[in-house]
Amino acid sequence: MPENNPEDKAIRDNDVTEPKTEVSRKDDEIEEENLTPEEEATQTALQESQSLKAEANTLFSKNDIHNALSTYADALLPLPSSAHFPRAVLHSNISACHLRLEQSKDAAKAATAALDELAKLETNLTVAETKIKEEEEEEVEEEIVSSGAESSAPAPLKEGDIKADIARIRTKSLLRRARAYATTSPASWHALSSAQADYQALAALPAGQLTPSDARTVRSMLRELEPRVKEAQEREMGEMWGKLKDLGDGLLKPFGLSTSNFQMVKDEKTGGYSMNFQQGPAK
Repeated sequence: MPENNPEDKAIRDNDVTEPKTEVSRKDDEIEEENLTPEEEATQTALQESQSLKAEANTLFSKNDIHNALSTYADALLPLPSSAHFPRAVLHSNISACHLRLEQSKDAAKAATAALDELAKLETNLTVAETKIKEEEEEEVEEEIVSSGAESSAPAPLKEGDIKADIARIRTKSLLRRARAYATTSPASWHALSSAQADYQALAALPAGQLTPSDARTVRSMLRELEPRVKEAQEREMGEMWGKLKDLGDGLLKPFGLSTSNFQMVKDEKTGGYSMNFQQGPAK
């Protein structure tokens, strides 16, 4: 397995909390005066979380992974459930910590939590964009009634940087989850096939979304995982049939039979199977 895993090198690359805006500091101060108590509490929580995250980033950069992990977890606590993007970043960073500590199952769980938060955020963005588009269309219709008003219709909604940030954190989270699944011990069919699915999703990303190093890792892991997935599948299927055989033998024993009395025979012409009964001593 490749030793070079750039996806967990720089937590600071994830250090994004909110989409960039063009609001000036003065405008921020004016807006702050008009905050509702609920909005003010949310802003305070975001600031507290951001401070803790910055502390955790510093700890991670100093290779103090255990304390970085606990501080990232602390940074999650004040955040409301609606703060999907900051929560996604923190979960992704927690996943990176677990990977450094070789805690693959916890790393996969944290990366999945990050991806879930991003999915919720995208749903909210889609709903908001649809609502704004509908409102803009209504306004345009009203303005066109007036002479020359068509040119003053509202400008289309700008996506801004948030979608690029979502794509970046999703890529990092997928890389981390894929690596976590691939290094889970014992290597189960489910874990390896899940890693394969994540790497396939990464391979299908638009050109340029993966760094050259990440792209090489994805291609290498897909080649490595194919035989490992097949081997794990065959091993677990064999174990499952073995357990079913033991169960069947236990049920048939009172009748003087065993599963060995029943043979599955493949029809080479049709590819189907038929069951033949063979009388013999029970095993």
